[in-house]
Amino acid sequence: MRPKKQKATGSGDLFRARLDQIINMKHELVQLAGRVDWDWIDGEIAPLYSENGRPGIATRFVIGLLLLKQIYGLSDEGVCERWVHDPYFQYFTGEEFFQHSFPHERSDLSHWRKRLGDKLELLLAESLRVAHEAGALRSQDLKRVTVDTTVQPKAITFPTDAKLLHAAIKGLNRMARKHGVKLRQSYLRVAKTAAMMAGRYAHAKQFRRHQRQLRILHSRLGRIIRTHTTRSPSEAYDHPRYRPQDRRSSCARERLRPPAQPRFADPLATAASAWLEALFFPRPGGGVHRQGQGSRALQLQ
Repeated sequence: MRPKKQKATGSGDLFRARLDQIINMKHELVQLAGRVDWDWIDGEIAPLYSENGRPGIATRFVIGLLLLKQIYGLSDEGVCERWVHDPYFQYFTGEEFFQHSFPHERSDLSHWRKRLGDKLELLLAESLRVAHEAGALRSQDLKRVTVDTTVQPKAITFPTDAKLLHAAIKGLNRMARKHGVKLRQSYLRVAKTAAMMAGRYAHAKQFRRHQRQLRILHSRLGRIIRTHTTRSPSEAYDHPRYRPQDRRSSCARERLRPPAQPRFADPLATAASAWLEALFFPRPGGGVHRQGQGSRALQLQ
């Protein structure tokens, strides 16, 4: 349920001290609290509440704690502990009298962050508005913004041997379909299972079984590479230059053997070799690391 708005009574209390009587009203937090539009923030967060249930925590209290946490670089526990003995923190969160104990649970900050979700951008928008209104931020300062994405999640995976071999098998299959080469077997399902089991065995420290799955990937990749070099659309070895006239003679059997270096190169074999070389033998400074291999080259069986 939506919490009730905090209203300042303006009256004194015989047994409690008013915060505006014991703090410096020219302090930076006091001036910032007077410039933030708390009513606008409360109206933007209102749709996140339901119509029924127990009234929630005051919006200014939680939003103020989140702002103080970011301003002073504190943790959830740290900002709650400092709130108890810092009257400026209490004034910033809307308290009128000095409090000697924290009125809520520390875990409420985590629940509030989950509830806000994308609404946390409101804090950034309001902070920019206040900075622009106070003269601390000029319009020309916003023409260029530098964003640090160090802690942003990225879709980066560690390039282990199993993943590289699996990627090579999938890449050669795509290349074969593109150039019209019919493979005897694609080994896609076998490679997928072997790569998955290799990762599981490595995590369980069962390295013999892990090496067995790597050998499976090595051998399947070698078979596909040999298929690429012997089966191509050009059918180099069926060219009339190498076709025997008499298959029963010994000379004919010698002609059946493919030449060591044919005069014309197969474009598919050339492309496959270049792709594999770029995958497994990167240039210096490429940053590709293979677990357990170091600087050694990846050998294909």
